[in-house]
Amino acid sequence: MKPLTALLMLLVLTSCTAEKEKQKPPPAPPPVVSVTAATAVEKDVPVLLKAVGEVEAYATVSVKSLVGGQLQHIHFKEGQDVNKGDILFTIDPRPFEAALKQLQANLIRDTIQLENAQREAARYEKLLQKEYISTSQYEQLRTNADALRASADAGRAAIDNAALQLEYCSIRSPISGRLGSILLNQGNIIKASDDNKAMVVINQVQPIYVNFAVPAQHLQQIKKYMASEKLIVEAIIPQTDLPPEKGVLTFVDNAVDKATGTIHLKGMFENTDRRLWPGQFVNAVLRLTTRPHSIVVPSEAVLTGQKGQYVFVISDNQTVQITPVKTSITLDGETVIDTGLYPGDNVVTDGQLRLVTGSKVSIKKPASQQPSK
Repeated sequence: MKPLTALLMLLVLTSCTAEKEKQKPPPAPPPVVSVTAATAVEKDVPVLLKAVGEVEAYATVSVKSLVGGQLQHIHFKEGQDVNKGDILFTIDPRPFEAALKQLQANLIRDTIQLENAQREAARYEKLLQKEYISTSQYEQLRTNADALRASADAGRAAIDNAALQLEYCSIRSPISGRLGSILLNQGNIIKASDDNKAMVVINQVQPIYVNFAVPAQHLQQIKKYMASEKLIVEAIIPQTDLPPEKGVLTFVDNAVDKATGTIHLKGMFENTDRRLWPGQFVNAVLRLTTRPHSIVVPSEAVLTGQKGQYVFVISDNQTVQITPVKTSITLDGETVIDTGLYPGDNVVTDGQLRLVTGSKVSIKKPASQQPSK
């Protein structure tokens, strides 16, 4: 082929190719991704520790009898509220009344004998001074009077003890609280201080404790904030819409539980409405402090990649940029951003999987805000 002919053919092919390129449609712009978004806000954020807690009675007393005898009468109903000093049981008092009367009679006898011996000793003392009797005779009478005085003192002590035993026949509540089931019925023979025979159990429920445990890594924080102020504990009753009960942290255990790596704590609650009950499980929330002026975004806006955590920030021209962030506290679906964002920044909360830096987005309302059909 001649060079001129080849050149002409090349020019024709180039011209055709250029013409085809002109006829191609322009490339489609990248699709606009529909996302939901939220605005970073600045607010005070509480620092909380959460755990499952168990309600524990402030005091528990197993009522037992200090004297033996027949259970004569029960003065309460099961599950009743009682005050300190209320009578609960009566043990048959007649044997103790008889014993007391006998001791009282013995004391009267001993007192009469003592008075007579004292008069004899006084009379013989005068005779001794006049040397009408020997010293040994006087010493014998004085010794007899001293022995009768000791016997009378012992009789008074025995009467006090018998009166106390009689008082024990009326068993009274040592605390104010809630009674449990009756464990011994009327007519039973009671043994004194029988370890296996509690008559009833009383739980003091006002105030009341909530016992819970948190990881030991928080111990130093707890001690730090507890030293400067009272730490508030909230008890949330599951599956109810009731507001949480509020109490005060009053106890930090003296050792970390090595088996679980936790530290046991107790909060005390006034329990005015008696919503907390011994043995009940609640969600315990310990408030350590409050972080002021924290930047907060919904937790679903924060993603984790190979280089750490990041968010998609929406710029004014509706494009997104990947922005690295550092986070600290997550609470109730919100995450505190320590660095990387400013108040007012718009971040993507849903639809991130289709995004890259520079993607165009349109913001839609969350499903919860869509109008119902």
